[in-house]
Amino acid sequence: MGRNLYILAASLTVFAAISCGVAFTNIAQQPGSPGDASLWRTMGLVLFLIALVVALAGILSSLFAQAERRAEDQRDQRRRRRS
Repeated sequence: MGRNLYILAASLTVFAAISCGVAFTNIAQQPGSPGDASLWRTMGLVLFLIALVVALAGILSSLFAQAERRAEDQRDQRRRRRS
């Protein structure tokens, strides 16, 4: 699960970088282009913030999975010692 969240965060970061890149080039100022530069910057910022939240969720998911595995290993070791 954590690996999928990392991939999603990386994809969102790439899209955020593309949005910010469009905002700082002349593409956003051309007639007929979608939106204006401030819209592209805002979209890039929002995508980046979502990517940060998703990355945090991936980190927490990995940490909890690791804690679960270690707790299971400790329980198994205790059972072996008692037997």
